[in-house]
Amino acid sequence: MAEKTKNSNLSKAKTAKNDEFYTQYNDIQTECDAYLEFDTDVFKDKTVRLPCDDPEWSNFTKFFAQNFAKYGIKKLISTSYAPESKNFINEYQPTIFETNDPQFDKNKTIKNGKIFTLTRDKSGDGKIDFDDLEWKYLEGSGDFNSNEIKSLRDEADIIITNPPFSLIRNFLSWIIEANKQFIIISNMNAITYKEIFPLIKENKIWLGFTSGAKQYLKPDGTIQKMGNTCWFSNIDHGRRHKLLELMPLEEYIKFSKHKEIRGKGFLKYVNYDAIEVPFTNSIPSDYEGIMGVPISFLDKYNPEQFEIIGSNLTHGTPISKIAEKGTFVQGGASFYIDNIDGTYKRIYTRILIKHRKIAK
Repeated sequence: MAEKTKNSNLSKAKTAKNDEFYTQYNDIQTECDAYLEFDTDVFKDKTVRLPCDDPEWSNFTKFFAQNFAKYGIKKLISTSYAPESKNFINEYQPTIFETNDPQFDKNKTIKNGKIFTLTRDKSGDGKIDFDDLEWKYLEGSGDFNSNEIKSLRDEADIIITNPPFSLIRNFLSWIIEANKQFIIISNMNAITYKEIFPLIKENKIWLGFTSGAKQYLKPDGTIQKMGNTCWFSNIDHGRRHKLLELMPLEEYIKFSKHKEIRGKGFLKYVNYDAIEVPFTNSIPSDYEGIMGVPISFLDKYNPEQFEIIGSNLTHGTPISKIAEKGTFVQGGASFYIDNIDGTYKRIYTRILIKHRKIAK
């Protein structure tokens, strides 16, 4: 039993480590400045909450502390998890910043999370920035589901962070239930989750301004490259209203740079009445029916130009409910296209869209 428990703890520690990716300063700046450019008052007089953070060196904390005045923020609240809750306390070392403070506690530094707040020019140098952060230990571990952290959530106007990717479902639900504005970064596959896709379809949340970050810092200081992350938000930005420039269907058939389309056209699904559009830059401007597009389409999605009908997922709005009688093949949620030679090809996850207004 002891060996089983040991292995279980090691597994949890490995999972925790694999969930520890820190967003770089420039990526945060590029994303957040875009909201400010669209609405200069988006952060003004707001309480900004940064949960799931390591405030002493977190780039989220650094960025918002340094831009406190520029953004017109009223209050900044940043909290961290206790090292013990992350299951790799053997590697944890408190910073000199913490150990040199009179309130340093050897027990609490392991078992308790920390809270950093910023509201005033504590140093007296005439500006409010990172040097003015004030901190103390939390009563608990910093778990976002605790009453202590929920209370801080309820105090906030906007929640901004890079939550553990494995917890994105619960974390986003935690935000939505409190009806808060947010900007968070996660794995792009989260688009397909049953808890998230319906919110995107209903235009309650959307992708952020940039396409996520390509590189993240790991706890050991090395760089982790990722090509499949994105920002999620319910705060408006300019790219959501930019029209996607398209050509008529016949022009794509003649001039498309994609060999799958040029000279061939768009295939129709065997088990659903819609056409397969394998590339976002190939959506026909004059097609009035339903089109299946890759999930990367959401990076260009303009709700004034397109309507999201559903997807071929088994949750959200199943194809079996969308499809007209006789057009859907039972027994699977995936789309298939006819290869002409009598074989069928399975298609990856597709989002079903229609034009709201056909471009002429």
